[in-house]
Amino acid sequence: MTVMRKYYNYTTWCIAFLLLIFSAGCCNPGANPGLTPPTVISETPPTGAAGVCPNTVVTATFSLPMQPATINATTFTLTAGTPPEAVAGVITADPTNTIFTFTPSSALELDTLYTATITTGAIDEYGIALASNFVWTFTTAAEPCAPPTVISVTPANGVCPSTAVTATFSEAMNPATINTTTFTLTGPGTTPVTGVVTYAASTATFTPSSPLALSTLYTATITTGAQNLNGNALASNYVWTFTTSATACAPPTVVSVAPPNGSDDICPSTLVVATFSEAMNPATINTTTFTLAAGSTSVAGTVTYSVSSYVATFTPDNPLTLDTLYTATITTGAKNLAGVGLTSNYVWTFTTSATACQPTVPLGSACSFGILGGSTVTNSGASTFVSGDIGVWPGTAITGFTPANYSGTLHAGDAVAQTAQGDLTTAYNFAAAAPGGAVLPADIGGETLAPGVYKTTSAQPSLGITGNLTLSGNGVYIFQIVSTLTTAATNSDVILSGGATSADVFWQVGSSATLGTSTTFAGTIMAQASVSLDTGATLNGRALARTGAVTLLSNQVNVPPCP
Repeated sequence: MTVMRKYYNYTTWCIAFLLLIFSAGCCNPGANPGLTPPTVISETPPTGAAGVCPNTVVTATFSLPMQPATINATTFTLTAGTPPEAVAGVITADPTNTIFTFTPSSALELDTLYTATITTGAIDEYGIALASNFVWTFTTAAEPCAPPTVISVTPANGVCPSTAVTATFSEAMNPATINTTTFTLTGPGTTPVTGVVTYAASTATFTPSSPLALSTLYTATITTGAQNLNGNALASNYVWTFTTSATACAPPTVVSVAPPNGSDDICPSTLVVATFSEAMNPATINTTTFTLAAGSTSVAGTVTYSVSSYVATFTPDNPLTLDTLYTATITTGAKNLAGVGLTSNYVWTFTTSATACQPTVPLGSACSFGILGGSTVTNSGASTFVSGDIGVWPGTAITGFTPANYSGTLHAGDAVAQTAQGDLTTAYNFAAAAPGGAVLPADIGGETLAPGVYKTTSAQPSLGITGNLTLSGNGVYIFQIVSTLTTAATNSDVILSGGATSADVFWQVGSSATLGTSTTFAGTIMAQASVSLDTGATLNGRALARTGAVTLLSNQVNVPPCP
């Protein structure tokens, strides 16, 4: 009996010991059940990046939380030259222990190839190491990088008190540095305004918690605490003022929609977009107040709202049915910041096409414009010619044009330009929300691309074109660019082949676009801030800027036909 009892005790303890061992790796919730090695899923600067600012930081994002003690100067290194020379720096981790940042002790050398390495000594929280070293390279710029700047702001004077305040930067910023400390609003006088700060693409938005006061001067400030992705701050605080209108806001209205009311042959994979006349309460823009239906059958989908542009987007869960009439509705439950709703439901209809297709970007009345600016439109070249309308709103200045420089009509701050800007806002957000998208490298010169959606990311926000880019094939091309678009001077053209047309190419640019000297570009540029055409650049398309300026220097702008 004693022998048997010892045997059972021995067996019981063995089983308990084995369970304890295995529970840490497979039975404990949250553990790594497959014991899969961690991986580096993204890095900055991205692999192969060129023109990186010398005062950049280097980051690696892991697929799993890591043991911070194992990410150190031995396992996370940065080197340059042959033989490799180590760069001194400090390594820090974010609160999730998934993003680790190497901050060099001093600025990197100019025009130099650097190699970053994460070794197999990096271990995740379950004790599993990387399967192999992760190595990537980047090259610094040939000259020091300029600090970021604020290139356009809203609102203008006389604005409805139910407004949001926006600032667009010259490049992508670090979202963590865009907050209520670095973006403030005061008025009257130095009285702080409470609100929420958001950041998307290259635009920061301050949304007041309640409508502003009437006939009041307000001061907005972006401080030097706002930094770009490389840790560069603004050189000085950026301060601007505006005065609200003397009368209360009219009830909000819907000023532009896509697809347009009464339109047909709309591709089944379309988005449905509505632009409001003023800032709305985001909590009131949802699937209850923004609906889509075919007859009495509701369409399932998600609703999002852009606080910076007053745009609501309904994204169906599945492609719509072919050859079907749809009804979109914005109800009176959609309210502005003062709690005032639409005076009546806004309803519009459209019919899908009989065959599957890829949706184009609906430009609306902006389609007739070769040039449309937000602040100013300026021409400094006698040989400039624009084969379409030229407009600006809310600015009023169009300078440097004679009748010999355009074939359309000038619209300087008038109702036509205002409507076109509303339609541009709708089109811009339609393009920005287009689903999917293949991630682009930092420079797409020398590439050949087929119709589809393409995008940059926050890790590599800007897009360059050095050398020729070929767009080959009949269909719609949508480029979603987080920050800036730049084509290199003299040797960078966009070539259309295989049935591609400039009418089907759209560039949604989160900041500003610059076309290099003597280059040829194709497609409609829709920039959040500004568009600049350097001397002799040809644009087979449109230059449309939402808040900033459009600048021309002896350019040909050939506007494609409207659908």
